[in-house]
Amino acid sequence: MNSRFIRSISSLRSDGKSENEMSNGDEESSNYTGVSILSMRGGDGHNSYAANSLMQRRVLSMSKPILVKNTKEMMTSLNFPKCIKVADLGCSSGQNTFLAMSEIVNTITTLCQERNQNPPEIDCCLNDLPGNDFNTTFKFISFFNDKLTSNTPCFVSGVPGSFYSRLFPRNSLHFIHSNYSVNYPSKVPEELEKNKMSVYITSSSPLSEYKAYLNQFQKDFKTFLRMRSEEMVSNGRMVVTLFGRNTIDDPLYRDCCHHLTLLSDSLSDLVFEGLVSASKVNSFKLPFYDPTEEEVKEIIRNEGSFQINDLETHAFDLGHSKGESSLQSSRAKQGEKEANCVRAALETMLVAYFGDAINIDTLFAKYAHHVSQHAICMNKTSVTLVISLVRK
Repeated sequence: MNSRFIRSISSLRSDGKSENEMSNGDEESSNYTGVSILSMRGGDGHNSYAANSLMQRRVLSMSKPILVKNTKEMMTSLNFPKCIKVADLGCSSGQNTFLAMSEIVNTITTLCQERNQNPPEIDCCLNDLPGNDFNTTFKFISFFNDKLTSNTPCFVSGVPGSFYSRLFPRNSLHFIHSNYSVNYPSKVPEELEKNKMSVYITSSSPLSEYKAYLNQFQKDFKTFLRMRSEEMVSNGRMVVTLFGRNTIDDPLYRDCCHHLTLLSDSLSDLVFEGLVSASKVNSFKLPFYDPTEEEVKEIIRNEGSFQINDLETHAFDLGHSKGESSLQSSRAKQGEKEANCVRAALETMLVAYFGDAINIDTLFAKYAHHVSQHAICMNKTSVTLVISLVRK
């Protein structure tokens, strides 16, 4: 298997257009500076994403049936192409992206053997923002090789850039996978009130805050679909996994154990102890949105380029209830485990915004404490949406 790394220049593309021009200069372009550093914690140390992404691996396992099903349907509907181009959008750092890629590659080769077809050459493209630690990801090339069940030619490349812009030539992609990445919009909504020391929507937020986050997600997810529709061949497939939420009457509802509610509580602790100013925390909001199934379906229908093939909602056990969580020592350990997972995902952005104004170790010690003090947090579940789409 060959590995190569593709360099890209975000300000000027190969067709001579800037990314803002690609988006017609409107709000769909990425202009929130925080998003440019929205990358998981790199390396392979104790606090790295590579060492704290077990939940994402479990989600990949849960979504495997839809991934396999759509890979097979893509191959048969396209009459077994001689070359297949697959992209993982939001690959992050570590080995998880290769778990998804190996599943797709192995499904293709097995199907070709069953149908007496020659296996195609497969181009595996790993995408994330330029600040992503691609070096750590590519250290797992041997892990990828070990996962493959045949000698099918695979060519692995890195594609740095925002998936809210064009990343690939027209009509070049056959299959796209994205896991928990599209939840992060191109920017924080501009209409938010800077108060109440909450980094995200809470039950006490004004309704306008929910509408602002929803509006931003609608714009960005529509842009994401439009960009992919230009890059993907007709009858190509896309499998997207999202953090979601249940459809309930109150769109503001987020329980006390929502990971961003816990982060808000932890930052508030630092303010109360005089370790950071209230104004600094009040002005910090995270670019994130957890949509309902109906919100996702409406955006896909309105954009119009894709047909929904599968849409499943899973109440996903976060795994913090395993073991004797009633014991104080066990509860503390589970709290630390969740804190490390959230830290791996958000530390880069927190450090970029707060700088030396907060101590990251202290912040996530507070976070772990909050988890350990709420028994409900040990047994909580999150809603995960798994969607497969067909390019019309």
